[in-house]
Order: sequence, then C-alpha cells, then structure tokens
Amino acid sequence: MAMLKWVLILFLGLPLASFAASVGEPLESIAIQDAGRLKPFDTFARETLQLIYGKRTYESRSASEVVFTWLLVPEHWVATPFIELRHKGLKEALKITSEDRYYSPQSLMSNPRVPLVFQEMQNLRERQEKFNPYYQAVQRLENQLGLFQAIRTGQALRFVPDPAGDKWKSVDELTGEPKDAFMAMTKGFIDSVTAAQGAKNVEATPQFQAAVQNFIKVARAQAPEKYASDAKIYWEEHLNHFHPFKWAWIVYFAALLILTLNTAGRWKWANGAFWILLLSGFALHGYGMALRIYLAGRPPVSNMYETVVWVPWGCMLFGLILERVQKNKLLLVCSSTVAIFCLILTDLAPTVLDSSIHPLEPVLRSTYWLSTHVLIITISYAAFFLAFAIGDVLLFYYLRGEKKYARQIQVGTQSIYRSLQIGIVLLAFGIILGGIWADYSWGRFWGWDPKETWALIALLGYVALLHGRLVGWVKNFELAAGAIVSFALVIMAWYGVNFVLGAGLHSYGFGAGGVEYVTGFVVLHLLYVAYVSTVRYGRLKKETR
Repeated sequence: MAMLKWVLILFLGLPLASFAASVGEPLESIAIQDAGRLKPFDTFARETLQLIYGKRTYESRSASEVVFTWLLVPEHWVATPFIELRHKGLKEALKITSEDRYYSPQSLMSNPRVPLVFQEMQNLRERQEKFNPYYQAVQRLENQLGLFQAIRTGQALRFVPDPAGDKWKSVDELTGEPKDAFMAMTKGFIDSVTAAQGAKNVEATPQFQAAVQNFIKVARAQAPEKYASDAKIYWEEHLNHFHPFKWAWIVYFAALLILTLNTAGRWKWANGAFWILLLSGFALHGYGMALRIYLAGRPPVSNMYETVVWVPWGCMLFGLILERVQKNKLLLVCSSTVAIFCLILTDLAPTVLDSSIHPLEPVLRSTYWLSTHVLIITISYAAFFLAFAIGDVLLFYYLRGEKKYARQIQVGTQSIYRSLQIGIVLLAFGIILGGIWADYSWGRFWGWDPKETWALIALLGYVALLHGRLVGWVKNFELAAGAIVSFALVIMAWYGVNFVLGAGLHSYGFGAGGVEYVTGFVVLHLLYVAYVSTVRYGRLKKETR
C-alpha cells in the first residue's frame, strides 16, 4: 500500500489538463470482467463514462484514462462536477436550485435528501412497481454514485481471474505478483503523463506499454483458461474505435445525395457511384452487425438498440430485392432513408438505446429460438417500415398533384403492397414460432401477454388492410395512408410494450426514455395523413361539381 500512496501523491502534483488522448491507449486492451462478461477496459470505460457523465469522452480525453484516474486520484474527482443530473423533478426533490448539468460526487453524497429518495425508490422496488421517469432518474443517480464509488475503491475493476472461482479479483483484492505488476503499470501511466507535459506528439512511453503487457501476461497466468480471448478483445476495441454504423449512415447519405443531385440524369457516372456507395453502406452496416454477433455469440436482437440497427438493415435488404424486381429506385430512397434515420438515432439517444453488449437473459439463451422467432418478428418490422416510408412519399405526391404523379403513385402502391405481403407472412410465422417457444419456456402456447397481444393486433391490422385492398375497399390512396397509420401498431408492439407499458413476461426487453419523441413521431404522421386526406377530399369535391 505504501507504493500506491506514493503513486497517488506524485499524481496529485500533476496538472490534470496535461492529459492527451493517446496517453492511456495501452490501458484499452486490458481485459476486465463486468456485467456478466469479459470485455476490454476501453468498453468498460466508455460505458461507465456514458452512464456517469453522459458522454463517452471527457473534455477530449479518452474514457480509459479518465476512468483510470478515478482510482488514482479520487480526491480530485470527488470535488469535480462531472455527475450528470438533468431531471428537474429529482433536482427539486433534492432541493437543488441551480440549472447546472453536472455536480460533484461530494455535493451529491453530502446532500441529506439523497438517502431519502433512494429509500423511496427501494420501497417501490420491493413492491415491484413500475418506475416512472422520476424514479428512473433516481435509479440512474444511484447507479452513477455507486459505480463511481466502486471504481475509486478498486472494487469494480476486476482485472485478474481467480483460479478458485468464477468472479475475477478486483484491484483492492490483488496480492503478490499481480499487485506488483499493477503498481508498475500505474507508475508507467504516471510517467507517461509526466512526459506528456509540453510535448507536441504525445504517446505512451515504451515503459508504460511494456508494463501494461506484463500486467496482462501476469493476469492471464493466474487462470489461462478463464482469461479473455485476445481476438475478441481486439475486435471489440476495433468496433469501439471504427464505429461502422456511423460510417454506414454517412455512406448511405452520400449515395442519396448523389441520386438527388442527379435527378435530371445528366451525370453519366452518377448511377454507378450511387450503387457503389449504397452497397458500401449496406456492407458497412452488415459488417457492424457481424462484429456484434461475433462478440456476443448470438443474433443481434436481444435489446432495443440491436433491433434499431437490425431492422433498417432488413429494410435495405427488402429494398434491394424489390428494386431488382420492380426497377423502382423509390424503394432504395425510402429504405436508405429509414436506415439513415435509425442509425443516427442510435447515436443521438445512447441513454435510451444502450449499445452495450449484455449477456442474454435466461429465457433467451436458446440461440435456436432467438435465431428464428425474434429475428423473424423484428425483420417483419423492416418490411412494414419500408411500406411506411413509401407511404410518406406517396402522400407527398398526392399533395403535389395526383394526376401529375399518377405513374409514380401506381408504382409506389405496388411496392407498398409487396412490402406488406412480406411483412405479414414474416410476422405471422414469427408469432407462431413465438407460441412454440412460449410453450417450451413457460409451459403455455398463448397467454395474452402484452407483447403477444400487440404483435397479434399489428398482424390483424395489416391483414385487414390487405383484405380491404383485395375486395376493392382500399384504393391507392387508402393503401398509402393505411401503411402509415398501421405502422403505429408496429411501434406499439416494438417500442411501446417495453418502454411504455413495461409489463408482461417479456421483461428482458424493458427500457425507459424517449416516450415523448416517439409519441411526437406518431402524432405528426397521423396529422400528416389527416391533412393530406382533407386536402385531397377538397380537391375531389371541387372536381365533381
């Protein structure tokens, strides 16, 4: 412990502003046990900083070095405002009058109201009642303070496997050679920070890099069979740094931009460039999902984030297939727009759409059923999403002139019809498989669980729309409007059951946040349908006079 105290005293004398993003880079590849799985320290630090600070970097510094300093210089961070607290109701309950976004751990832990709100939440938890947004904010604050406290004491930093048990040893439990190697690594980190002061091209010192590799070697030697795979650590770091989903939507957007600028068809090279960019975006999108499948060892559909990435990929797939059949680029415009929208959403709402890779809940651990029922259900949403997007465009054509765009409306209507057929077949098949899985897992085929019920409601809504089309009750305009309105049923089955109702046996998919935005999205589209319907009705009424 004397060595550790010396390290802390030395580090406290260094200005924190001397950090550069590359100093802590060697730390990123250290394996850590957290949340039921093994991951690189880079992932742990990013997830931790996202929870506590609300971002994955801190003042242009990497998450790894920032989180590591919570252990080395806790005195500094205890007094630093970096705990994100934005909920107005919780601020009022804590009698906080400032409009600041960040607060120091010291100010929050010394607040006499904090234990009271935590106890209120605990009482609610014991009664198994659903948390409203206020108690969700309380829960987040409890997690923020608890995790920071666990890191500053070393209890959350489990770097060394225990030969005698499944739980890895934390920093405060290290003894012997692992402790000596860890101390050498912390000294190397501080030496790198010292060398970084005033330097233009900052890099970790060779001694620090060697100390990190030695610590990894020592940690692995404690229980080699339990240590993390080097390949998985490497590829997860690559996923964190490369961020293929961000590049995918950028490339999709570039493809759409070229197509839009070339509407007159004057650029001979534009069509080829459009296809190259579109397929490159699709490949990047698929590459990101392939990495997550490899790292998680399962299909990427176990939480809302993964489905919001998977559904637009399916939308692109259906768009490409149908475009080959119908030769209608509107399908590609709509499918890529859906993909851009969803992938940007995953970046804009990290607290709602948690990108962390978590171990499966017990009921989901049959990868056979996860690969069939859940994949099929969610990819049916992709077909319905495509029909929804095409419907949006067709209603715009109706506004601009029904006769002027008659050909585009006719072709678009056929595309909606095909998309709905695909979606209905997949959703019906997925519901049946879900019943079989429910019988296997819960001992009954159907139990009117909210998730089951809303999936059935969505299916019946779309079946009614297609049957109306078959008997002639639903014309082109009604089909386009129906594709938009019916998608609200999908949103309820996909998002609403888990994030609004929060009830039923599908509790592994529950989450919180974003209700006002999703509600606004649905209401705006319903108003859009109502407005276009009113305008069209007025025009038809004038024409019949």
